[in-house]
Amino acid sequence: MHTHEHAPGNEHGHDHADQSAHDHDHSHHHDHGHVHRNPESIYLISPSSAVADPAAVDLARERLRGLGFRTTVDRTALAVHERFAGTDRQRLAAIQRALRQKAPIVMATRGGYGLSRLLHQIDWQAVADSGKIFVGHSDFTAFNLALLARTGAVSYTGPSAVPDFGQKSMDDLTADLFAEVMRDELEILSFESPDSDRVDARGVLWGGNLAMLATLLGTPFFPQIDGGILFLEDVGEHPYRIERMLTQLLHAGVLERQNAIVLGRFTEYRTATHDNGYDLDSVVKWLRGACRVPVVTGLPYGHVRVKATLPVGAPVGIATEKDMAYLVLREHH
Repeated sequence: MHTHEHAPGNEHGHDHADQSAHDHDHSHHHDHGHVHRNPESIYLISPSSAVADPAAVDLARERLRGLGFRTTVDRTALAVHERFAGTDRQRLAAIQRALRQKAPIVMATRGGYGLSRLLHQIDWQAVADSGKIFVGHSDFTAFNLALLARTGAVSYTGPSAVPDFGQKSMDDLTADLFAEVMRDELEILSFESPDSDRVDARGVLWGGNLAMLATLLGTPFFPQIDGGILFLEDVGEHPYRIERMLTQLLHAGVLERQNAIVLGRFTEYRTATHDNGYDLDSVVKWLRGACRVPVVTGLPYGHVRVKATLPVGAPVGIATEKDMAYLVLREHH
């Protein structure tokens, strides 16, 4: 049995397509005490926005088959109602079907918007009791966090079918990381983290899309995590909006209660002339001054091609050393 360590390079300045073997640093360790899961099939649902291009779902299924996963598509996965993948009732029914069907993994086809409308109607205990491995990204953060808040159960954030497996080209590292995490084979995720604070901590890994996280604050679907490892990303949000959401978490006492704050990618925004040099770096600098919690940067996660698959609600370790960070997903016993 092998456990793998991955070292995705920092996206800036690297073209992953040309990188030889994607910086794969496979250090093989034998861990005889651990039995790997072998989930071979995935059930695809659309709990948020409508799928614009059904052909992308077909391509995603083909790519997932190449990774060793059979797929089944829920019968309303391609439904359209306004901007949503079907009515609220249809999308709720799809989640209920996902709990009853046989495939061990349930994956969202895409994010967008729509899960927030369903949170108070989902039977979270039934979701937890199903033992299914749920995975999605972006809007799916609402599902990940609500499940954790209501039951303590672990789910996953990572690639979704359409944006990650259904595009013309796919990132091999994203695919490999997904397969290894689903099979419980990834031990350490290492990544370049220049200028990170020194940290060597353990805690519950939680977070996801910052806007979704901030939206849930003050609701029954916001996890109360003390001593956690909080990871964040966002897309299309100006740095001042990112700072404003972080300020909300700061003033609510959430940030100070964490053992580390890990920043993924914040992408697709434009600054204006009146920003006068205020940028994402300014926000990170402000964050470090505003709270005493170590801040780690460079997590390969966000609305980007290279994204890690991460267990939301699982105990992890995080450490930094010489411009590198190490997220320990599984420790030897």
